[in-house]
Formats: sequence, C-alpha cells, structure tokens
Amino acid sequence: MTSDNAIEQKNEIMNGVDVDKIMNVISEIEADASYAKIQWRATNKWIDGSLSRSRIKDFFAGNSEDKLRKQEFVLDADEPVIVAGQDSAPNSMEYILHALATCLTGTLIYHAAVRGIEIEAVESSYTGDMDIRGLFGLDSDVRKGFNKVKVSMRVKSEASVEELTELALYSPVHEMISKSLPVEFSLTTF
Repeated sequence: MTSDNAIEQKNEIMNGVDVDKIMNVISEIEADASYAKIQWRATNKWIDGSLSRSRIKDFFAGNSEDKLRKQEFVLDADEPVIVAGQDSAPNSMEYILHALATCLTGTLIYHAAVRGIEIEAVESSYTGDMDIRGLFGLDSDVRKGFNKVKVSMRVKSEASVEELTELALYSPVHEMISKSLPVEFSLTTF
C-alpha cells in the first residue's frame, strides 16, 4: 500500500545501463575529484611452459577499497602450439585485443546512454599485426609487440557516425594502445 505522498523511485535504463547510477558517480566526482581515482589490481603465477594464471578481485575506487565484489576472476594465458605453447587459453596479445574490444564497446554504450542515444546493436572485429622477430630478439629494429591494430566497428543507431565515433573513442584502453602504436579505427552504422 502506498500513500498519496509516496514517490515512486524509477531508475532510467538506457542501453542496459543505469543512467541514474552513472550520473550519481559523476556528481560524486564533481564534488570530490579524488573520488575518480581508481586502482585496478591483478596477481599472476606461472604454471608451466607458457601457461600462467592471473587472479583479479580487489580494487580501490570511490575513495575506498571495494567491498562489493565477492567473486575472484581467474584468467589463464597460454600460447598457440606454433610457438611451443599448449593453446589452452588465449595469449596475452589476444587479451589486449579483447580489452580493446570490450572497452570501446562499453565506453560507447555508457556515453550513449548518458546522452540518451539508443544503441540497437554493436558488432566489431580486431586485428593486431605483429612480427615476432622483435620478441625473439632476432632484429632490434622490429617492435616486440603489435606494430598496428585495426578496429572495425558497426553500430546500429540513429546517431551519426561522427557522434558514435566520438563516444567510442573516450575508451581508456584505446587511448593507451593508440598512444603507443598506430590504431586504425573505423565505425559504420547499419
């Protein structure tokens, strides 16, 4: 039973994102810039050969240690057979592409939600070109990591390609990668 004075609390959900929650975080940051400081953490243990295991749980955000995350995430990394691995998990370079993919997509979705832009679908593909002569120390003029990354993203939305591109490129992972090597980014709508 509700009284006539009761106010119904309804959070605005856009693109699956709780916009009110995001706006509350932004308000906290505007009131106290230190609230924006986050420290992500991971630990890693070598298992055997090229296999290692990372564990991710604790982090610092909102001026305190997080107490809400109950589950520890466990991520294995291996190498393909061609470079003497067992191919039991993605390798580190594939995790970088995964991080870029999820960050570009999530950033686009969150920024669009806050701006009231509906996103119906997002599909993307990623390639990272690498010459492993650098990794093996066979040529000091060859980079050890990617020499180029290519991103192709398709977004179903009424918003313009320019606006969607601007939103996606707020991605922190894109910034980290694109500041160290060429990243060819293209976004189209469908």
